[in-house]
Amino acid sequence: QMQLVESGGGLVQPGGSLTLSCATRGGTFRPYAMGWYRQPPGKERELVATLTAGDSTNYADSVKGRFTISGDVSRNTVDLQMNNLKPEDTAVYYCNAESYSGLHLWGQGTLVNVSS
Repeated sequence: QMQLVESGGGLVQPGGSLTLSCATRGGTFRPYAMGWYRQPPGKERELVATLTAGDSTNYADSVKGRFTISGDVSRNTVDLQMNNLKPEDTAVYYCNAESYSGLHLWGQGTLVNVSS
C-alpha cells in the first residue's frame, strides 16, 4: 500500500523560511491532486494549499503571498515553500493525495514550530 512521507519540518524563528517535501513510498496511486493541510494546537485540520495534475493551485487566504506549492502530481511529489513564517503558522503539517475517485491518502505529519 502506498504511503506519503513528509520531511522538512522543524523549529524556525518568526520571519524565517522552511520547505516541506512529500513523496510516495510503495504501492500504486494516481492522484488527481496533492496538497498540504495543517492542524494547529487545539484546532481542527485546515487546508493550506493544493496542486492539481493540471497544475492548478489553491491557497488558504492566511498563507497567500507567503507560501508556494510546487511539484509534479503525476510523479506523486509535492513541496511547500513557506516564507515569512508567523507564530500562528505553528502546526502539524500533513501531506495529502486525492485520487480521481475521491480517495484520500494522508502522511503521518511533520511539526512546524514558529517561535523565537
